[in-house]
Amino acid sequence: MDLQHICREIGTLAKQAGQFIREERSKITPEDIELKGKASLVTYVDKEAEKIIVARLRDLLPEAGFITEEGTASENGEQYKWIIDPLDGTTNFIHGIFPHSVSIALTKDSVPIVGVVYEIGQNELFSAWENGGAYLNDQPISVSKASTHEDVLLATGFPYYNFEKLSSYLQVLEFFMIETRGMRRMGSAAVDLAYVACGRFDGFFEHALHAWDVAAGVLLVKEAGGKVTDFKGGNNYLFGKELVSANSNYFPAFFAKVNEHLG
Repeated sequence: MDLQHICREIGTLAKQAGQFIREERSKITPEDIELKGKASLVTYVDKEAEKIIVARLRDLLPEAGFITEEGTASENGEQYKWIIDPLDGTTNFIHGIFPHSVSIALTKDSVPIVGVVYEIGQNELFSAWENGGAYLNDQPISVSKASTHEDVLLATGFPYYNFEKLSSYLQVLEFFMIETRGMRRMGSAAVDLAYVACGRFDGFFEHALHAWDVAAGVLLVKEAGGKVTDFKGGNNYLFGKELVSANSNYFPAFFAKVNEHLG
């Protein structure tokens, strides 16, 4: 399987879906917004973008199954699976805020082997394939080299439906707010991970995540030289709903503090 070729194909597809999303943004009305949960929103744009992506990917790799946020297609034990978030950052999109992104990953035996994140606002395509490195608009990228709390800028996501770890989350957030250069909450986990991969952020952590939020981004971070684990230091970050990632220099100190409160 030519992973580089597949990566280029899905990069083109992500841009096409992103163009559709960009064109539809001015057309959204309050009547188009649906609630999947108290703070989980979806629109026809998410659903139609997913249909565009799934149709093309079926042609590209017919033997692969699908894990998709909006349920356009499904998996049935296939070795290869596409994991798709057609619009990561829907709330940002609805409110006219960037970033929001398209995230597409191909996994083999539940391990990401190709990943693309297209950030629509800045027209930035992040891509990676297994053992091929990570790229931003076809230029190689790597994680930062910062190693201490006082030298890092971090990203996270605020809980919006699962609040069982909220107290512990606020404790670790307080530490990082005091000890680092600052925290950012962008509203798209896929973009957070892409920004770790290219060195804009030095680390990112979040819980209550889904596979489609992170599948492409974790490959970007790894291929850019970073590390990714769950809050206990294991590999259950794709389906375990929790993730901590950072450049390799800073990861030990970063993970230790996240694990202390949330592990």
